[in-house]
This record gives sequence, structure tokens and C-alpha cells, in this order.
Amino acid sequence: METLQKLSRMPIWLTVPALAILLVVFGVPMVLLFLTSLNAPALSIVNYQSFLIQPANVRVLFQTIEVSVVATAICLLLGYPMAYLIAIASKHLRAVLIVLTFIPWLTSGVVRTYAWTVILGDRGLINSLLLKMGLISSPLELIYNRTAVYIGIVHIMLPVMILPLLSVMMGIDKSLMAAANSMGARPFASFWRVFFPLSLAGVRSGVLLVFVGSLGFYITPAALGGLRDAMLSNFIASQMAASIDLGPVAASAFILLGIAAFALSIFGLNLSTQHGVVVQKERKSWQLSLLAFRSVTVHVNEVAASFKAARWRVQLYQAAGKGNRSKLIGIFFMVAVMIYLQFPGLIVIAMSFSAGAVLEFPPSGFSLQWYRSFFGDPTWTDAFWASLQVAIIVAILSTIVGTLAAFGLSRTSPRVRSFLTLAILMPITFPLIVVGVAIYFGLVKLGLIGTATGLVLAHSVGAMGTVVVIVSANLSNFDRRLEQAAMSMRAGPLQTFSKITIPLIRPGIIGGAVFAFIHSFDEVVVTSLVSGFSIRTLPLKMLENISNQIDPTIAAVGSLLTVLPVLWLIALYFTWWKSRPLARKVHAEPLI
Repeated sequence: METLQKLSRMPIWLTVPALAILLVVFGVPMVLLFLTSLNAPALSIVNYQSFLIQPANVRVLFQTIEVSVVATAICLLLGYPMAYLIAIASKHLRAVLIVLTFIPWLTSGVVRTYAWTVILGDRGLINSLLLKMGLISSPLELIYNRTAVYIGIVHIMLPVMILPLLSVMMGIDKSLMAAANSMGARPFASFWRVFFPLSLAGVRSGVLLVFVGSLGFYITPAALGGLRDAMLSNFIASQMAASIDLGPVAASAFILLGIAAFALSIFGLNLSTQHGVVVQKERKSWQLSLLAFRSVTVHVNEVAASFKAARWRVQLYQAAGKGNRSKLIGIFFMVAVMIYLQFPGLIVIAMSFSAGAVLEFPPSGFSLQWYRSFFGDPTWTDAFWASLQVAIIVAILSTIVGTLAAFGLSRTSPRVRSFLTLAILMPITFPLIVVGVAIYFGLVKLGLIGTATGLVLAHSVGAMGTVVVIVSANLSNFDRRLEQAAMSMRAGPLQTFSKITIPLIRPGIIGGAVFAFIHSFDEVVVTSLVSGFSIRTLPLKMLENISNQIDPTIAAVGSLLTVLPVLWLIALYFTWWKSRPLARKVHAEPLI
């Protein structure tokens, strides 16, 4: 009996609901899917051989890797200086820039892809303006090519690169660079030798997230690319639609997963919250990889040292003209990136008020006809209510289960915490199409394909991971001595949890619920695989209209979904703002 009581008090049991859903819907089906790819129980690699011996399949595979690598490189080239400029900006400007970066990230990927079809199409914004100005006589081929695919993917993934870089950069002590400058180091030298090595943890996280996310892109290549720009996700989706044999589909999915696993093995998935340890490991690995290069450059630096010292003495008291020029370049770059992030959404909003029979920019007149079409068409409203109902249930389920899991993980040993956290976060670290295939396989076994229950479970697999990340971040700053003080004053565990723990982590819980809702409401890839023909959510309805390009009502829907993230951010801000006085009062509130 005492043993059972001790086991019941172990916080690791709080992770059981999340792990149970994960195992039933994703984990066990993933193992079974792998066995299916090997033609179990025969256990052969014929499905992998069939994939690799076909030149067209190999071309799609290498094309997927190429697109992902190039998109990741572009995101890094744009995201790193953008994150640096945000980090060194003033407090109020930084807040504005972070919000402007968040808004596109929270906007539906389907909406952003649609926006680029409107901008780059033959009758789109760019071609229409050029034709009216007389600069071209026929539309330019701006869409259905590789360049359009890169534009769309980078637009969606750039915030994913900026945010982890920014989180690391804001934690770097800026006085270190000032100290380097005071010792005679030029600005670029102090940045390269001091700031850049300390920011490598953010570089690694951003590169990993963008690369793995790009591997699973499905909608954007199909909408913006041509037949020669298909990626492996499109190939897998077409296999599932055309064949009932899951063996080749499973093999294709695990080949894609193998690429993601290779990226994880190179960059690693660090779950540590100790920034100094991360930076130290990053610097060590980079020093080993650059040792040969530095052994050569050290001799060059010794020869040039005297010339550098003389030049530094000459430039020490010169006017800061170059500094002003660098500042102007930084401002121009920041404005250009922000226009790139915000412009597609603004165009969709403007075109949704068009009075013409077709979408046009600038609008020939102001009209609400497309909004009336949306609210008056049962197919659109039914899709909206279906998405809303599923998203609310997913948010409630994921928030409860994810919060319990995060609380239990924060009370377990570091090794167990790392292992279980990695298991819970697998669905949001794997390519999305692979996750969708595994969930489809699991729901087929459970007989839940095409049901609301199956759709809720499918969305909850990823939403739980989002809640765990957000609530765990909140718990990492939680002072457990407050709970101990409450218990020392004879407060019970439930009373301590309700009066101490909940008020302090409430912003994280609400934030997790909001992001779980957004995750479900905007989900389209997994939904397209598991919803069957009985459930049509709003993203699926939008995807159908993008493919057919017959209903301009999608502009009104896109406009509403573009404005929606602003409401989420306002709600999160007021949640955080109202939680501050509550957190301050928690010390003074009587516990018994």
C-alpha cells in the first residue's frame, strides 16, 4: 500500500495521458508503418529498392533536398541580420518588430500561399501593374516555377528562423561587444569574434527547424510550382490518393524521415535550458571544424597586425560617417524584410473589398460582396463552423493534457525529462507529411477515418507538443520555494496548486491554449489525409478553391484569417498584462 501511495505521488504519472494519446495515434502506428515499409513479416527492402531504382523518384528526392537547403540558406541570410537588428533596437521598436514578425507566422500558410498566387499570377498584381505601365506586352512567367516556390517557402519559414535567433540574441550580454570595442577591436571584428559565436545556438535551432519544416512542404509547391517542382511530400500524397498499398507510401515516408533524422544528427536537438552550456558546446564544435582554416589565417593576421594597428590609430578619431551609412543600410534592410513579410497579407485584405466581378488591385471600387458571399454560402460557413468546433475541442484537450505533462516533466529527473520531452515533441519535429501518413495509418486501425473524433485526435498530437513547450517555458522560471512555503503553512497539494502554481503559470496555460487552437484551426496537411470526404474544414475548402481558382470569396476568407492573428496577440498581451498584479499578490494571499 505504501508503495502504491509513493507511486501515485510521482509526478511522472502526469505525463501518462499525453503519452497515451501520442502512442495510440502516432507512436505505435509509426512503428507499424515502418514494418509495413519492410513488408512485415517477410522483412524485405523491396519497397525501398523500388523507389530508388526509378530515376524520377530519385530526382524528386534530390529536388526536395535542394529546395529545402536553398530555402534554409535564404532564410538564414535574411533572418540572421533581421534578428540582430531587432535585438539591438530600442525597447519599444523591438516590441513592434516582434509583433510584426509574429503576425505572418500566426497567419494560415494556405492564406499566405494564396496571397502569392494573387501577386505572381498571370493576372496578378505584378503583371497587371507592368501591363498598365506599358513595360511589358504579355504577362511574365512569375508563377509555376522554382523561383515562386522559393518565394512562398521563405515567406512562410522566415519567421521560424528569426524567432529562435532572436531569443538567443536577446540573452547575449551586449557589454561584451562594448568591451571588445574598448580594447581596439573594430565593430565587425567584435561581432565576429564575440557576438556570432554566442548566437550559434540560435543558428542551429533556426536552421534545423526551417530545414525539417521545408522537407514536409506540400501545399506551397503544389500551388506555386510547376510539374518539375514537385517535392517528395507531393509524391507521397499522390501515392496515397492513387494506391491502396501502403508499403510504397511507407517507404517514401521513411526515406523523407531519414533525411530529417540525418539533419537532426548533424545539428542535434538540444533540450537544455542552460544557455552557457549550449554556447560552450557550440563554440567547441565550430572551433574543431574551423581549426585548419584558423591555422592559416593566424599567420596572415600576424603579418597584417602592424598595418591594422596603424589604420586603427588613424581611424580612431575620425567622424562616424560609416556608422551612419551602416545604420541607414540596416534600416533599409529591416523595412524591406518587413514589407516582404506583411505585403502579401495586406494585398489580400485590399483585394477582398474589390467591387469588380474578379479580384483586382487596386480595387476599382469598395464593396463587401465577397464577405456577403462568404457568410451567405453554406459551404463556406459549414466549413468555418467545422474548423471552429474541432479547434475548440482540440484546444481544451491539448491544454489540459499538455499542462499536466509539462508540470510532471518539470518535477522529474533531467534524463527522464529529456527523453519524454523528445517523445512528446516528435510530431512537431518530423516532416508534417510523415506525421500525417502515420496518423492516417493509426486512425485506419481504430476505424476513425472521416470522423470528428479522429480529426480531434490527429490535431491533438501536434497541439499537445505546442502546449508542453509553452507551459514548460513558463515553469522553467517558476520558484518552487513558493510551493514549499505554502505546504509548510499546512496548505494541501490541491490548495497549493490552485493558489500558487496556477496563478503564476496561467499566462503559459492560456498561451498554450491559444496556440493549440491556431494549430488546429489552420491545419490542412494532416486534415486532408484523415478527414475523408465527410468533414470539410475551412483550410480544406480554401485549398480546393486555390486549386480550382473559381471563387473570389477566398479573398474575404483570407482577409479574415489575416486579421485573426492580431486578435490572438491582443488577447495574449492582455492575458500577460493582467497576470502581473495577480502574480504579485500571490505572496500576500493567505493560504489557509
